[in-house]
Amino acid sequence: MTLHELKPNPGATHYKKRVGRGTSSGTGKTAGRGQKGQNSRTGGGVRLGFEGGQTPLFKRLPKKGFTNPFRKEYAIVNLHDLNAYEAGMIITPEVLLNDRVISKQLSGVKILGEGKLEVKLTVRAHKFSASAKKAIEDAGGVVEVI
Repeated sequence: MTLHELKPNPGATHYKKRVGRGTSSGTGKTAGRGQKGQNSRTGGGVRLGFEGGQTPLFKRLPKKGFTNPFRKEYAIVNLHDLNAYEAGMIITPEVLLNDRVISKQLSGVKILGEGKLEVKLTVRAHKFSASAKKAIEDAGGVVEVI
């Protein structure tokens, strides 16, 4: 079977009813909308969440939580990601971005202590976890906060 031979299962598709096309069509004049009222008119109907005047569900539920507009999101890099680099190299956010270790810098780069560092590196980043700082210095490397 190829793409041009594909077709829907029998009975799966229905013809579109063409409403408002004359009296003899069976759906002429009011086009199946009934006589008068809100839903018979163009643009009629109620907005999303409207419950006929009863307090809608979204208003009955309590408000909860808070979103800090000043929150800073950091691009995360773990120690095992730095093992790909040669010894003595200077690692900066730009280097990590070029090598696609991170996809965006966001508010900065944070180095976390996941994994084991086996190379001596100079790492320049915005933030370091305590374990990452210790591991880099134990490997003979240098930690520089930007």
